Amino acid sequence: MSIRPVAAESRAQPHVEGAGVHLHRAFGFGDTELTDPFLLFDDFRGDRPDDYRRGFPWHPHRGIETITYVLAGSVEHGDSLGNRGTLKGGDVQWMTAGSGILHQEMPLGNARGQMHGFQLWANLPSSLKMTAPRYQDVKGKDIPEITDDDGTTVKVIVGSFWGKTGPVDGIAAEPQYLDIYVPPGRRKTFKVDTYRRAFAYIFEGNGTFRDASRPEGVLLEKEVRGEEVNIRDLSGNRTLVRFGTGDEVTVQAGPDGIRFLLISGAPLQEPVAWHGPIVMNTQAEIRQALTELRNGTFIRPAH
Repeated sequence: MSIRPVAAESRAQPHVEGAGVHLHRAFGFGDTELTDPFLLFDDFRGDRPDDYRRGFPWHPHRGIETITYVLAGSVEHGDSLGNRGTLKGGDVQWMTAGSGILHQEMPLGNARGQMHGFQLWANLPSSLKMTAPRYQDVKGKDIPEITDDDGTTVKVIVGSFWGKTGPVDGIAAEPQYLDIYVPPGRRKTFKVDTYRRAFAYIFEGNGTFRDASRPEGVLLEKEVRGEEVNIRDLSGNRTLVRFGTGDEVTVQAGPDGIRFLLISGAPLQEPVAWHGPIVMNTQAEIRQALTELRNGTFIRPAH
């Protein structure tokens, strides 16, 4: 087994999207080779309704799939397929835009005004760019959760892990999407397929990811016992960690424990032409999509 080295760490940056939603973007609209097959990852959270309630009014997508995971609050949504619904805490929405879809997403806070969720964009290969749109809501109760002997918990949203398979399937990138909590001071190793690009996104607590050549840096067992220790190497809230090649990821949880998303997928290695919510392979395909948006032929009739 080979532990994946940390290729880079970065903080998600403040961003305003939709009709005025304040969020943090971990990556997107940059060098897609670094995260292929994933295009964008947003963390939208807050406890001020004015920061999110204007939402994401009707807008188009083509050539991608989106995975929305809600932790707190709810999101009302609708689309040009006639789907309507509400995602609540723990729920997941998977949407394949394919040849084209119009939809809207309107975040609503919980009773305390809190809202928290993530959205991941996965690219579609050229052979499926113009596939028929599809859509699926998954309730939180249907997402398997595994608790290990040491208190580590893993929610399997997409893919298979520790003998459980997540309820979201049929995504072209065949990602693995895990929500992981590791208790304070614990060191834990998770297998990741060697041929997949992988990243972690920390959203609660703190910790550090290390490879076999750099195991030092955080003797957190000492911190738990109250002894003085240097924890400058800890990474925390809203940190994106991209990994190099290998088949394992090792995390050392900090004194508060750590909760993070571990996401991986097989790279497509195809050219990317990008215009906002439309992602194709060539600029000619982008121009065609924009022309169809203008003349009202963007949404293809169902066969």
